Amino acid sequence: MSALTTENGAAPAVEEPPDTGARHKLTTVTGLAALSLDAMASVAYGPEAIVLVLAAAGGYGLGFTLPVTLAIAGLLAVLVASYRQVIVAFPDGGGSYAVAKTHLGRRTSLVAAGSLVLDYVLNVAVAVTAGVAALTSAFPELYGDRLWICLAVLVLITAVNLRGIVDSARAFIVPTAVFVGAILVMIAVGLFRDAPVSTAASAGHASVLADNATTVGALLLLKAFASGCSALTGVEAIANAVPSFRAPAARRAMRAEVALGALLGVMLIGLSVLISRFGLQPVEGVTVLAQLTDASLGHNWAFYVVQFATMVLLALSANTSFGGLPVLLKLLARDNYLPHVFGLKADRQVHRHGVVWLAVVSAALLVFSGGDTNILVPLFAIGVFVGFTIAQTGMVLHWRQERGPKWAAKALLNGLGAVLTGVSAVVVTATKFHDGAWLIVIALPVLVLAFEAVHRAYGKIGERLGVGRIPEPPHRERSLVLVPVSSLTRLTSEALTAAVSLGDEVRALTVCHPDPEDQAATEALERDWALWNPGVPLVRLSSERRSLGRPITAYVRDLETTEPGTQVTVLIPEAEPERLWQRALQNQRGAVVAHAVRRDTNAVVCRLRFRC
Repeated sequence: MSALTTENGAAPAVEEPPDTGARHKLTTVTGLAALSLDAMASVAYGPEAIVLVLAAAGGYGLGFTLPVTLAIAGLLAVLVASYRQVIVAFPDGGGSYAVAKTHLGRRTSLVAAGSLVLDYVLNVAVAVTAGVAALTSAFPELYGDRLWICLAVLVLITAVNLRGIVDSARAFIVPTAVFVGAILVMIAVGLFRDAPVSTAASAGHASVLADNATTVGALLLLKAFASGCSALTGVEAIANAVPSFRAPAARRAMRAEVALGALLGVMLIGLSVLISRFGLQPVEGVTVLAQLTDASLGHNWAFYVVQFATMVLLALSANTSFGGLPVLLKLLARDNYLPHVFGLKADRQVHRHGVVWLAVVSAALLVFSGGDTNILVPLFAIGVFVGFTIAQTGMVLHWRQERGPKWAAKALLNGLGAVLTGVSAVVVTATKFHDGAWLIVIALPVLVLAFEAVHRAYGKIGERLGVGRIPEPPHRERSLVLVPVSSLTRLTSEALTAAVSLGDEVRALTVCHPDPEDQAATEALERDWALWNPGVPLVRLSSERRSLGRPITAYVRDLETTEPGTQVTVLIPEAEPERLWQRALQNQRGAVVAHAVRRDTNAVVCRLRFRC
């Protein structure tokens, strides 16, 4: 039994498996679980980022926590409204990339795509290291093994996502529900407290309030606003992955976006109210969320439930990237800015190449950082602000072109959001530049140049292939099939049978080397060939070196010169054992010949696999 595959130097067409149905797509609830973990988990560090900046102004500065949070919540409302419109206008996904491509030009769209790619990759590394940091805080003896734990968590998340985005969503519904429920309960209970019920978590820890407090000026408030905006990362993920939702996809994605905005806004404002209500002061070694939980619920089992749920959700928030980035990579591949392999789908609607690529790059970042969150955080969130700014600027132009009802109000809303996120991007980049943000400043243009290089390469290939033009009608040419042989076996007979079925003329080739043993084997083959008399001539190719591919390619090149207009095909017979481990016993001579012929000639390469 044999199978024949054809290679001609260009990648063969790969058929995508058929769509397996809506059961492998997201509902509104599973969409929240799969695509909002990054945003949900940001409440663990967003309010803390605000408090730590305002602590430079002492206790008086902490009084501005709620106003700053309300400003961030206002920006969140603007972003949610904007991305709802992005979902409607661009139901194929892509978020800021799709908006910029339509309204701001190719180069700007690549900047948006590059910023999102960087942010998604960094989100995985930051999420995993933050979750493991929470674990090692509870169990200090694991601190030395934090890198291996980070890699194990990454492998787990990758494996779940390779099974499909719906399976990953189902797996993460319970942790998401537990975390959101615990935070909302903690806020509700805390609102009925006149004073902290417990301060055990912060007892004995040094305060981080500045001794020589600065004044609360516009720059400090702006810096606090920009730092707190880290809580907005992940808001764009749903708009990037609209095709992952069940029909009607746009409507379900819009509902998920609104639900995400509502939950995130309530949690951010609620936590900030509690910070002001309890007069919380940040301390070293204890998170603000832990202090709030202690103050609201007490230092009991409920405290540990919230801490454990936070730890799990922080680690799993990397799943947002696995849901959004592969769809973005698919769109870039469709537009010829990335290898087309990123556009292929496997079973269960999985863009496996995008998932695996994200996991590999994230693992490299984890190894680079040693599993240390503090090394990665300065690089985080810059890309998402760039994407926000570009998306909202593009939506302003979108409304101007549409000129629909209330277009001016919508454009004004998006314009305000673009200004706020643009200022935040500048402030975050400037304040974190020396802490590592300079790497993003370098990496973003390098990534854009890489997209351009891939696009130019595909353009040249398309020009050579005549993509977009009607080709000449097919015509028949004389066909010559060459079959490399080294012995007389059933495999040889199968190969010649296939060859005479394919070509007008067939020649068998055998390579002879100068050593006596090889000369004797070749002469024996020639005698057996004459006795067998298959009706196909056997051509001896002499080679002074112990080479197999070179003499065959030299013969093919000579044919291309002496017999122009002849379609030369090299059919390479190979035995394929039944057991996988037995294939390691083969000499791989067929692969050597196929590689040499593809590299050095224009001949078609056919590999006939004889299944044993």
